[in-house]
Amino acid sequence: MSSPQVSSDATNGASGAAPVPLRFEVTVLPVTDVDRAKAFYHGLGWRLDADFPVDEHYRIVQFTPPGSAASMQFGIGLTSAAPGSAEGLYLIVEDIAAARADLIGHGAPVSDIWHGRGLGNAGHEPGPDPQHASYRSFASFADPDGNHWLMQEVTERLPGRLSQLEIADLAALLHETSIHHGTFEAAAPPHDWWDWYAAYANARETGSPPEGAAAAANRYMADVKHVVVPS
Repeated sequence: MSSPQVSSDATNGASGAAPVPLRFEVTVLPVTDVDRAKAFYHGLGWRLDADFPVDEHYRIVQFTPPGSAASMQFGIGLTSAAPGSAEGLYLIVEDIAAARADLIGHGAPVSDIWHGRGLGNAGHEPGPDPQHASYRSFASFADPDGNHWLMQEVTERLPGRLSQLEIADLAALLHETSIHHGTFEAAAPPHDWWDWYAAYANARETGSPPEGAAAAANRYMADVKHVVVPS
């Protein structure tokens, strides 16, 4: 039996070239009542990306969890899987106690926190990991159909597991940020541009449109950096 391996190698073993990017962005959940599922996930505060009722036999609803690069879809005519059969849907959080409290506050039936193993029913010890080790603490909840989400606390990632923006995407975001910052810069007192850029980029990455991200960056500068645009 081979021992577990952790690799940060991002090259193709056969050719030595970097692999073509394949971004996992959407998973499909099987549900019985689309509107009930929509109300549940909307109540959690997840972003509604789309609701396309193509016809009476085909409908696509898409939600994205806060801060997530991946989304999920459900609807009519999307899958032959049994309703409620999806499981092991990981939600990665930095503070599992805070995430659990937030979800409960939005109506999710979240389990108690446990540590040890995540998937399966064995190896679950009550409470968070005593050393608060990364990857070791969990909690779970299910939607009204029984589709099962697993929260895992990750505070420090293994080598090679950091997400990276593609260079072209990062360049596009920086260009967009510079355009919106120009409006703020023209009216604001002297400030460090990188503070505004960081607040804007953070808002865009968590789902805000450009105008909303600019407003968030302006609020950050006023509330945190005390840089206020004269009225």
